[in-house]
Amino acid sequence: MRPIQHAADAPVEASVDLGLEGRGVLVTGGSGGIGQAVCRVLAAEGARVAVHYHRRAHAAEALAAELPGAVAVGGDLACEAGAESVVAAAEGTFGRLDVCVHAAGVWPEAAVPLWEMRLERWEATMRADLTATFLVARAFLARVAARGAGNLVLVGSTAAVYGEAGHADYAAAKAAMVYGLTRSLKNEIVQAAPAGRVNAVCPGWTVTPMTRSALADPTLVPRVTRTMALRKLATAEDVAWQVAVLASDRVSGHVTGQVVEVAGGMEGRVLHEGPGREGSQVGGAPAPAAGGTARHP
Repeated sequence: MRPIQHAADAPVEASVDLGLEGRGVLVTGGSGGIGQAVCRVLAAEGARVAVHYHRRAHAAEALAAELPGAVAVGGDLACEAGAESVVAAAEGTFGRLDVCVHAAGVWPEAAVPLWEMRLERWEATMRADLTATFLVARAFLARVAARGAGNLVLVGSTAAVYGEAGHADYAAAKAAMVYGLTRSLKNEIVQAAPAGRVNAVCPGWTVTPMTRSALADPTLVPRVTRTMALRKLATAEDVAWQVAVLASDRVSGHVTGQVVEVAGGMEGRVLHEGPGREGSQVGGAPAPAAGGTARHP
């Protein structure tokens, strides 16, 4: 419920009490664009945040230093020991872990049709985007079972909903996460925690450091926003606030098993003919058009 000041952006203002004050929250991928925004929004709501990183220790430690009560925790989520150590470190720091937001993920930048995709890439994507989700969820839900309380928010992608040509590996991994896992786990969690919840957020194209190279193409935003009612890209904060809403037992206590798209009303069909709006700006540059996936580290 207080503004959190940080150097790069304006303060995040918390104007609605989501009931997250004092809650222990782990945000995997917390050093990335969407993950950082999630950490800031949750901290503004009074949560104690564990900022996870894999390789970007400096970014995670700098962010944790900005946020009251936050801590940086490192580990490779694609291996059993790494995922367990990250969850254990967050729980050990706060004494309890109420919420896990799994925002970590990898989007292979090269577009490769399936018939040319090497098995090594397919398996690497599955391990980073699906196996890691399984390992984090397993470690967190073991704590939920022990405490009898907790909720899980998975960050997927609209690639799971609409597919993404050249990235069938990523789309398949995210679809398994947001449909297969989310809707199975929402039935499993209540066996151990009657009020436990599991939900997923699927961002569409989102302006983050990871999307910077793709957005350098001036034809991209006008092209992809033709399938969106709101002809603009999401910000990381757009996604973060939706995550915070789902993390809140106060406002989402009867919401579970849901897959929420944060994609400007994206559909699998063209809604607008011709180029995007003239003069539309994204980060000071003409807005490119957004397609079917969120990129987050």
